[in-house]
Amino acid sequence: MSHTSESLTPTPAGSIAGHLSAMRAKWGWFVALGVLMLVAGLIALGNLVLGTVASVFYVGAMMAVAGVGEIFHAFQVKGWGAFFFWLLSGLLYLAAGIIAFMNPLLAAGVLTLLLGISLIVSAVFRGVAAWHARPHAGWGWLEASAIITLLLGIIILIGWPVNSLWILGMFLGIDLIFSGVAVLMLGMRLKK
Repeated sequence: MSHTSESLTPTPAGSIAGHLSAMRAKWGWFVALGVLMLVAGLIALGNLVLGTVASVFYVGAMMAVAGVGEIFHAFQVKGWGAFFFWLLSGLLYLAAGIIAFMNPLLAAGVLTLLLGISLIVSAVFRGVAAWHARPHAGWGWLEASAIITLLLGIIILIGWPVNSLWILGMFLGIDLIFSGVAVLMLGMRLKK
């Protein structure tokens, strides 16, 4: 004979409370991570070129790892007829990763150019979405976001390639600072 409590699944509220309790026990780790991210963000903002190079090295490392993975994968799926596709894709990723390490300024230039173009394309899509959402409340916020994103993309492209030395470092620093503040505040809130 089984008891009804053994067959019941945990409720979402009980599961959340359990996770929250576990997080509260580790509040100090959240605070430490937040402070570490803040310091890293300030270092990146203090030396934008160093922040840009760090960003390029990170992207280069991820591309190299992905390239090695795809090359390995190509040899695992030889019988599928897509061997050369996977091999070529992996070699291109690996080459791009190596180039990022060998010439980080060139890689920063390419990444900055792609960032500017991506922001403009994103702004166009947001603008179209805002236009279609116009009769509904809040469409103006979407339109404002589209305009700001478009201006940011245009500013990046106008300053390219000179701004390639500092744009990625600035974005990295700002992101680390905002993320650090968020994690720090979460840790402080968990302490209470």
